[in-house]
Amino acid sequence: MVFFTLYCRVYQSIFKLVSPLLPWREPELIEGQGSLLELPAHLASRGITRVLIVTDKGLVALNLMNPLLTELSKRHIVSVVYDETVPNPTIGNIETALALYHSNQCQAIIAFGGGSPIDCAKGVGARVARPKKSLASMKGVLKVLHRLPLLVAIPTTAGTGSEATLAAVISNPETHEKYPINDHSLIPHLAVLDPELTLKLPKQITATTGMDALTHAVEAYIGRSNTKETERDAIDATRIIMQDLEAVYIDGNDIVRRNNMLKAAYLAGKAFTRAYVGYVHAIAHTLGGFYGIPHGLANSIILPHMLAYFGNSAEKRLADLARKSSSVPTNLNDTDAAQTFIGMIRTMNKNMAIPEHISGIKPEDIPVMVERAFTEANPLYPVPRILGRKELAEVFSIIAR
Repeated sequence: MVFFTLYCRVYQSIFKLVSPLLPWREPELIEGQGSLLELPAHLASRGITRVLIVTDKGLVALNLMNPLLTELSKRHIVSVVYDETVPNPTIGNIETALALYHSNQCQAIIAFGGGSPIDCAKGVGARVARPKKSLASMKGVLKVLHRLPLLVAIPTTAGTGSEATLAAVISNPETHEKYPINDHSLIPHLAVLDPELTLKLPKQITATTGMDALTHAVEAYIGRSNTKETERDAIDATRIIMQDLEAVYIDGNDIVRRNNMLKAAYLAGKAFTRAYVGYVHAIAHTLGGFYGIPHGLANSIILPHMLAYFGNSAEKRLADLARKSSSVPTNLNDTDAAQTFIGMIRTMNKNMAIPEHISGIKPEDIPVMVERAFTEANPLYPVPRILGRKELAEVFSIIAR
């Protein structure tokens, strides 16, 4: 394990050195209450006349897209809607949406929804850019390397931060595998942050997506690949979430806090797309692949267990984040500050009816899930402490109690 840990750290160090040379970019932001209706003008200015909208049936039923569809029509922009996206979008979702894109001669892709529609839309874009490559062959890092058609992300949850990231997470229901595709070309070109779209979110989705964003900020900050910018974004996101999430869970019509949470999710997305995530995500992805557990819910439950398991290895950075985000008193020592912060996360989960453990994990599935989490996280994720298969199995046992 000593030599493997050394290999991981060397790999991560090289990535950190090379990172500033990579083609990073940020999406152009259209933000604020009512900003959704500004998008068609932006599309028209780019000469876009035909678009594929990737969403899901639940959002269609809420009629949230209707104002956008009307405004697109006024601009003489033809829209084709794919609404079959499922939680943890599948290869089949992407291939079906891709066929719609081509058969309707679309020029741009609009993702409308939470992380699943955005990931699905990114997958479609990757297949448009690399028509001869399968999604499985693009698994991992920098396997797309081609420009996507114009990609617009319109988040309707404040959680995944997918509108800012280079990652798309894909599921293969045949193998129960869930894996990320990471490439700078997957960063959306435009992102619309309109808090009106989040007003109808159910309380439980508000809670779990908000804790998902907190997970992004925390894992990015305690990792070893931070920049000054990622640290700032993670601190700002953490501060907003700790201040506003429980309040907006109680009062979902608070438009100011809804707007704040959208910005926090975006900032956390920016932070982790440069600084990466960690074992919380690797484990959550495997649970999503095996049992269909929503990603935000899995992250919410795993996060405090994982932070506690890291112990001393994450203590200093976690305490630093807690102090700088004003989450704990600045006069606490590192141990007390870190423990207080973990306790605050547990309390937030409890107050928002998020369970402490994940039920239904089958012991016979754990070895395969451990292997997949181990493979996803190592050597790429610059976590505070490199865990082996034995340690990951212990974490699975802890969260399954």
